[in-house]
Amino acid sequence: MSNVPSSVMGGSYSDPEAATSRIRFRRSLTLAAMSVVMPGSAQLVHGNRTVGRIAVRVWLGVLALAALLALIALTSRSMLFEFATNGLILGVGRWLLIAGAVAWAALIVDAWRLGRPRELRRGHRAISAGVNGVLCFVVAGVMFFAAHTVSVVDGFAGAVFASTTSVDPHEGRYNILLLGSDADDDRTGMRPDSINVVSVDADTGRAVIIGLPRNLENVPFPKDSVMGKEFPNGFDCDDCYLNGVNTWAEDHADLFDSSSPGIGATMEAVEEVTGLKLNYYALINMHGFEGLVDAVGGVTMNVRERTAIDGIGNPISGYIEAGEQKLDGYEALWYARSRVLNDDWSRMGRQKCVMNAMAQQLSPQTVVMNMQKIADSGEAMLETDIPRQDLNIFMDLVLKTRGEPISSVSLVPPEINTGDPDYPKVHRMVEDAIAVAEGRPEATSLMVSSSLSMADPNPETLDPRKANQTEDLDQTC
Repeated sequence: MSNVPSSVMGGSYSDPEAATSRIRFRRSLTLAAMSVVMPGSAQLVHGNRTVGRIAVRVWLGVLALAALLALIALTSRSMLFEFATNGLILGVGRWLLIAGAVAWAALIVDAWRLGRPRELRRGHRAISAGVNGVLCFVVAGVMFFAAHTVSVVDGFAGAVFASTTSVDPHEGRYNILLLGSDADDDRTGMRPDSINVVSVDADTGRAVIIGLPRNLENVPFPKDSVMGKEFPNGFDCDDCYLNGVNTWAEDHADLFDSSSPGIGATMEAVEEVTGLKLNYYALINMHGFEGLVDAVGGVTMNVRERTAIDGIGNPISGYIEAGEQKLDGYEALWYARSRVLNDDWSRMGRQKCVMNAMAQQLSPQTVVMNMQKIADSGEAMLETDIPRQDLNIFMDLVLKTRGEPISSVSLVPPEINTGDPDYPKVHRMVEDAIAVAEGRPEATSLMVSSSLSMADPNPETLDPRKANQTEDLDQTC
């Protein structure tokens, strides 16, 4: 029986060389996998143990750092954001990521060498080389992308948030002036036709958007300011509106001891109008805003009324139809600025809805994956005096704001006559809106919407003017 071939007994001829080849092939793939899961482990088992020990220790240190950052994220997001925006940390981190990418790829290549590819069969050798090549490409690619993202964040933060002056919250709130500029090549000067104050609770992130009409007249100034001395009875010159303060101050820059007299004068006027002390300003270029919306893949809006595209000095070139739809940057810009078929109050309401949609829909994942495009559009879009050292605070506040209703109050008719404003009443409206947002029991009902009292031009849709006065923009928009 011992001389009977195994095939006759239902078995098969054994092939020691094939079995050895399969073992070598499995070892080669195992070493590659070990290098991905724990860099240096392959060298620790089959190669240079000194290199392996160093790599494993570095990897364990990286894991410990990741665990520490995860703990910080759970206990103090502000501290995590502080690390993520610190210029020194970002600079060092970028070079460490680049070095890590090169070293990790080198360890994977060395693991392939330790698998003795020359001793593998041709097919196994090709598969082994292909697997290791893909692993090198993926690992190094992810690390280089991370390094690039860090570099973009560092450059963007340094270019846009260049101020070094930090301002503490006033009465527990950060008040930021948002100016929308329609400056273009065919226009002289900068006219901030979109003027809003965002007042954010420094603890909860609960935000109130205060809308100021561009054509607000007789705006007051502090009595001891340059503008206050020039216009003691308010900005009462011919055709002098709130959005013209910037231009007047820039045209008379010699009167001011400031590098940005227009912004400074506008901030003084807004403080007097609203009764709020401003912390910072942000000037948003409308065309940069268009690029930002495109960079994040558009914004989904419930369009409340048919809105014209163009028509300001040019024929109407198209329409944004009513209904829920995703707008690209060009459409979102016109939805926010068009006033051909409707009025300024409708435009102000639509602007608030766009701001609310962007705040709710911009996720951290979207920001990271589109960081380069966002940075490119942001540098063209944004000018601000928010300092880099405060970025961690505002990044944390943005996440808090996403989980809270955003309310609004606007200084529009019939509550406020823009040609002859009752500024004491404006102060009461602003105070009440903030009190309502904070849930204070003494809050009165001055949030009665001027927009709500208007006749709805289309009863089947919601008048966008209602977004000018609401306790929850998400519900109103």
